[in-house]
Amino acid sequence: MTTVLLVDDEALTREILRDYLSSDPTIEIVGEASNGKSAVVQAASLQPEVILMDMQMPVMDGVAATAQIHQSNPEIAILGLSTFATDRYVVDLLRAGASGYIVKDAKPQEITDAINKVAAGESILSPQVARHVVSGLANSIPAEVEADAELIDALTDKELEVIKLLGRGMSNKEMATELFVTESTIKARFVKVMEKFGVRDRVQILVKAVEQGLLDMKPGSRAR
Repeated sequence: MTTVLLVDDEALTREILRDYLSSDPTIEIVGEASNGKSAVVQAASLQPEVILMDMQMPVMDGVAATAQIHQSNPEIAILGLSTFATDRYVVDLLRAGASGYIVKDAKPQEITDAINKVAAGESILSPQVARHVVSGLANSIPAEVEADAELIDALTDKELEVIKLLGRGMSNKEMATELFVTESTIKARFVKVMEKFGVRDRVQILVKAVEQGLLDMKPGSRAR
């Protein structure tokens, strides 16, 4: 069973989420918070496996709360809640440590599936959102930031392949088809990349790859 902390400043939204998530036998709601500051406190005390995090809230927003929680409890998976598919806060949320995000009007089964996936170490990012995120991340990296040559050199050509396909928003199945390998091979390569990058999921691979210039979409990119 996956333990979940609900964070949203709208009581009605929390009630709706609580009602249909509580009906799923794989999920247990262990707490609720109406702002980021309360979420930070409850995350520390309740230690949920997953936090459903609203982005825009009073007192402390979702980005700031995510950053604090991820720094203190990196094992907690944070799934952003957004009203729009390309919310301008999404890039900041992912850089703060979130494992993905989902729109609030998603179907109940989509939300429960997303929760269980991030709890299992996977990430939630559609192809459309992946492209938006890569572009947004690229534009947020200062030009003077230098890539970690040692880190990049540690990546094999096959690992670089899957990183670049990830930037195109491909699923494991699509990558396997593209590279003529099995899905288990793709997963194994991502495990190696996560180890080398020191991250827990594919979203953070995406963030790290852009920061290192591997997926920089800006003119004059330093990507390899």
